[in-house]
Amino acid sequence: MFKVLIYNFYVFISIIGLNQINQEKIPLIIDADTANELDDLFAIARAVSEPKFNILAINSAQFNNSPLATSNSVKESQLLNEKILRILNRKEIILPLGANKKLVNYESPQISEASELIVRKAHEMKKGEKLNIAVLGPCTNVASAIIKDPSIVPKIRVYYLGIWHNPKTNFYNKKEFNTGNDPIALEILLNSKGLDFNLMSATTSQKLIFLKDEVELNFSNNSTLGSLLINRWKSFNRWWTKEDPDKKKWIMWDLALIEAIANPKLAISETFFTPDENVKREIKIYTLINVIEMKKKFWSNIKRYN
Repeated sequence: MFKVLIYNFYVFISIIGLNQINQEKIPLIIDADTANELDDLFAIARAVSEPKFNILAINSAQFNNSPLATSNSVKESQLLNEKILRILNRKEIILPLGANKKLVNYESPQISEASELIVRKAHEMKKGEKLNIAVLGPCTNVASAIIKDPSIVPKIRVYYLGIWHNPKTNFYNKKEFNTGNDPIALEILLNSKGLDFNLMSATTSQKLIFLKDEVELNFSNNSTLGSLLINRWKSFNRWWTKEDPDKKKWIMWDLALIEAIANPKLAISETFFTPDENVKREIKIYTLINVIEMKKKFWSNIKRYN
C-alpha cells in the first residue's frame, strides 16, 4: 500500500511539472503565405523546432498580388504547410485554411477556418495571458477575427512582418508586398486601440540573409527538409528582382520575426507612435537584429531534422 502511495505521489508531481512546462511555453499561431516564396518555409521549420513555442496552429494566407499566384493562392499555401509538417513529423499541429480574398471594407470580415480559430483560441486564454500571432503575410485572417469579435483585442498579441520604417524619423512606407496584399487589414490592426502590436519591419528584417552555399553545406544529402528547402530555392522564380540571377543569397524576412519572438535578446524593440494617418497610439517596432546569432540559433535548432 505504501509503495502504491509513493508511486501515485510521483505521478502527481510529474503531472504538475508537465503542466508548468506547458504553461511556460509561448502559445503561438503562425499565419503564413507560405507558397509566396521561400522564407516562410525556413520560418515554419524554425518555429516547429523551438522548444519555447506551443504552436497551436499554422494558418494559410493568400498572396494574390504576386504575378505567380493562382486564383486560389491560399490553397497553395495550405498545401505547402501540409507538406512541410509531414516532413517535420508534426501532424498534430492543426492547419486551418485562411481567406483567399483581401478585405473589401472595414466592416466585413473574410471569414475562414483561420479567423474562426483565432477568435476561439483568444477566448481560451487565461486571465493575464495573451495569444501570440505571428503574421508572416497579409493581416487578412487576424483582422477578420477582430472585425467579427472586437472583444479579442486585449487577448491577443500580434507580431507582423511588413512595412518599410525609418526609426530616426518614424516614417512609414506601406508600399510593401505583405501590406499590399491587404492594406485594409493592416489599417484595422494599426487602428485597434489596446491591441498589442509588434512590427518587424522590412527595413530591419532585410538584414537577415542566407547564402545558398551555407544552406547546402548545413543539410546532409539525405535530409528531406533540406531537399525541400534547397529545391524550392533553386526552382522558385524570384520575379521581384533581377539582381543575383544565380540566387546565391536570399533574404529571410519571416525568419527574423520568428527568431525575435523566440529569443528577444537577439532583437531590439522600441516604442513608436503609429503613422500620422492612423489612430494615434503606441506600437513596438524592431529596429535592430543580431544577424550572426540568429543564424546560429537557426542551425543549432534545425539540426534535429538533418
